[in-house]
Amino acid sequence: MAIGYLTMQARTAHDAVPLSNVQITVFDDQGNTVYKLSTDESGETPAVPLETLDKSFSQNAYFTGTPFISYHVLAQASGFNSLYISDIPIYEDDTAVLPLALTPMLELQRAPSQTEITIGKPAAALQEMRRQEGPAASPYVLRQVTIPNPITVHLGRPDANARNVQVSFPDYVKNVASSEIYPTWPDAALTANIYAIITFALNRVYTEWYRSRGYDFDITNSTAYDQYFVYGRPIYASISKITDEIFNEYVRRSGQLAPYFTSFCNGTTVTCDGLSQWGTVTLANRGRTPLQILRTFYPKDIEIAETNTISGVLSSYPGTPLRTGSTGLDVQTIQTYLKRIRRNYPAIPAITDKAGSFQNSTKSAVTKFQSIFGLTPDGIVGKGTWYKISSIYTAVARLADLNSEGNTLGIGTVPPDSVLRQGSRGPDVITLQYLLNYASEFTPGIPSVTQDGIFGSKTRQSVMAFQRSMNLEPDGIAGPLTWEALYDTYHGIQQNVPSPGPGTGTIRYTVQAGDSLWLIAQRYGTTVQAIKNLNGLSSDLLSIGQVLKIPDTQNTSPVTYTVQPGDSLWLIAQRYGTTADAIRRLNGLTGDMLQVGQVLRIPVS
Repeated sequence: MAIGYLTMQARTAHDAVPLSNVQITVFDDQGNTVYKLSTDESGETPAVPLETLDKSFSQNAYFTGTPFISYHVLAQASGFNSLYISDIPIYEDDTAVLPLALTPMLELQRAPSQTEITIGKPAAALQEMRRQEGPAASPYVLRQVTIPNPITVHLGRPDANARNVQVSFPDYVKNVASSEIYPTWPDAALTANIYAIITFALNRVYTEWYRSRGYDFDITNSTAYDQYFVYGRPIYASISKITDEIFNEYVRRSGQLAPYFTSFCNGTTVTCDGLSQWGTVTLANRGRTPLQILRTFYPKDIEIAETNTISGVLSSYPGTPLRTGSTGLDVQTIQTYLKRIRRNYPAIPAITDKAGSFQNSTKSAVTKFQSIFGLTPDGIVGKGTWYKISSIYTAVARLADLNSEGNTLGIGTVPPDSVLRQGSRGPDVITLQYLLNYASEFTPGIPSVTQDGIFGSKTRQSVMAFQRSMNLEPDGIAGPLTWEALYDTYHGIQQNVPSPGPGTGTIRYTVQAGDSLWLIAQRYGTTVQAIKNLNGLSSDLLSIGQVLKIPDTQNTSPVTYTVQPGDSLWLIAQRYGTTADAIRRLNGLTGDMLQVGQVLRIPVS
């Protein structure tokens, strides 16, 4: 019997908060318990082996049976609603990574509810006709091709009364590829299909195919109109690795900017004018490259282009990987991000290298981060790792800002008695918008809004999405029932979601040859006495191999930043998750004027 693998990752708030001690049960197709597991401090379980079928079955276009064995997962955690995911395909020699995006219970909720998700066969095995429509070929347009991060996906046909969800673009591509094709296919076939998936989505965004028609989403998950997406499904390691390398690359005609309309179908039970998914396997087995495969189904003059314009990212990838020996501002940026992420993910080791110098401790932190988030653990910050670090940093910083803002607004226990609707203005609207944004971090499908105190159309859409999630009438009016539900949601999150402290407490350090308490204290920015007190030492003598607890002071140390052309205090503050006022205070600035080359101290919490 062939063996595949399954690992689970339990997190919430767009991966900002890992959930430890989630109780997970894995069942086989007969309902027998195969494993009982619990998540660690990073919200992960080990990868467990599961019996499945030989991968040759999923590589055969004419095999009519089910070419894998399915399993089911139940995830339960105190203070959170439960998840039951059924029909999870397991493939030989591949690891299925199952995200468990648990939602907190409401404050007054007596018992957890259970959300059920069914995975099933990929689209390549289905017989549903594709009616993908796209724009006619268009001339060059002077306009940027932007990676939408996040992308908004409608979970149904365009006109269906279904919810929207927002996911990061790389995760969207991984999900679609895992839903459309088999992960056991040759790398060239997988890569060609992933290029088609990326480009199809970017074409929808670039042409505003749905938004120009009055819809509030970028793309649907209907295989009849777009491409398959199953919210909450497992992602396969083979697909994830390729996507991380090419998620910002797309197909276009030579001399044009626009992403080509890369329609596709399975090529066996369903045929079309575009790419044949099963045809890519045949060509890959004949030694064709991904581009050669694509040119077989699309015009001969297509090429692979790249865009580095990614929405929602604070710092763009520098263009070359960062590794041991790298120096400069980009290294410092990654160090700053990882130090902040470490507060939420304490398994990431402390960075003790000099700011801007990529040495052993930075490599160790990068490697552990990659391991936690399903990236190749090579300790090198390539494109995929850069954007994942940036994405997680943005998520943890945003959540911290929201928690801080809640205290500033003085959110209590009694909701306002006002009735708000489109056109309303004032401080109660700000409170409403804040609560919607807070709920959106934990509830898929609730779009975030600008907190400007003006109840516009986007605020109305967010209210309606929240009302649907609460089974309230989606009238877009914030009346007593909606206010109560918002407060119930807010206080439930406050009660049930673990909050990282101001630091991770201590660092474990193993004494090396040549070490002294003074050298260790200098390395970690603490004092000899602090180390002695923490470890109950009465002298300065150390033994090689001795394990010490070191006070973790790195989270409160400011970093230095050299002002670049185009910088402003606001941009720098956004990049480092602080405020312009905090930077002014730390540097004794009386205004906002900056000079290129000026060195600033930046507070990093």
